[in-house]
Amino acid sequence: MTAGSAPLRPLLLLAGAGFVSGASMRIAEPLLPVLAHDFGGSVRHAAIVLAAFTFAYGAFQIVHGPLGDRVGKLRLVTVALGFAAVASFVCAFAGSLELLAVARFVTGMFSGAVIPLSLAWIGDRVPYENRQALLGRFIAGTLLGQSFGPLLGGVLSDLFGWRATFIAMALAFLAICALLVPEARASGRPPKIDRPSPWRQYWQILRSRRAQPVLVTVGIEGFLFFGAFGFVGAYLHETFELSFSLTGLLVAGFGVGGVVYSFLVRRLVSHLGETGLVRSGGFTLLACFAGIAWAPAWTIAAPFIIALGFGFYMLHNTLQTRATEMAPDARGAGVSFFAFSMFLGQAAGVSCFGWLVERFGYAWPFAAAGLLLLVLSLWFRRRLRMAKAAA
Repeated sequence: MTAGSAPLRPLLLLAGAGFVSGASMRIAEPLLPVLAHDFGGSVRHAAIVLAAFTFAYGAFQIVHGPLGDRVGKLRLVTVALGFAAVASFVCAFAGSLELLAVARFVTGMFSGAVIPLSLAWIGDRVPYENRQALLGRFIAGTLLGQSFGPLLGGVLSDLFGWRATFIAMALAFLAICALLVPEARASGRPPKIDRPSPWRQYWQILRSRRAQPVLVTVGIEGFLFFGAFGFVGAYLHETFELSFSLTGLLVAGFGVGGVVYSFLVRRLVSHLGETGLVRSGGFTLLACFAGIAWAPAWTIAAPFIIALGFGFYMLHNTLQTRATEMAPDARGAGVSFFAFSMFLGQAAGVSCFGWLVERFGYAWPFAAAGLLLLVLSLWFRRRLRMAKAAA
């Protein structure tokens, strides 16, 4: 049985791996107070476990792609899951905050291989005309993991202690790894071809007219969207005096919107096409950021947050699909470069929007992000139409 032209079993397992990777990314967030207590520090010091994971997750994208092209994407994902399991076990038995941070760094380094190499693996096997719908379905696993990660971390910590949280993550990584082993063996190694060095590959991608609009757009998208969205929780808490639990639940609505998109993506692609999705996503992002900025009550802001996830993936899923075609002969490197560009934009955006929020409050930076995302989507839509006309 296949999905598009991709075998269904490895596709489902990769979606499961995406869930575990996404959950691991955010599972430590609710643990910061107890980590600070147990290791005799402050929450600010305990936050190093979040920073270590996030930095490694993003920075090592440029390593995973070329390596996956050389040894096999499914094989590398399987190995990475195994090492992420070991690192998560080390997290569970860490005797100091420093060791925990190092183990989380290693977890992020290997966990970060899952999503881009899975996208590239799908790109290798699914014809372009069917690819966006399948990629949209695939991201549901990652979105669910990211949405439920904080909830799982909080529940497991309350019931069994924070160490049990990392044991559970290790077992989840290990289970998916074991199930993927026969699939990875069956996939074999890719044919040996004379490949340039990874840096030369990235330079070639950077110079490619096919890749440049995608890389520029995703970098600016990461800057604008995640720069602004990173402060939505603080805005809800401060403006409406909500509890942290309710704030977290409302912010998780973004993932709900993304999952809804993943179930409707095939119909949306059929009705709107790539250019229609990009344009509609831009207008949705503007409306939602403006709605959040000037909502008179949190109950009004909540549906805008859900719709924000829907609008974001209308644009981002199209970018993901285009990223799988930036370098067809080095698809792992291309998709990893795409993910790395988004990571750089996101890191810069959070710093910039923090400065803007301090000086202008929340409303105008949110509205500005929405407006600029609309401009960005319309610019990328124009580049898509030009590319289709030239093809």
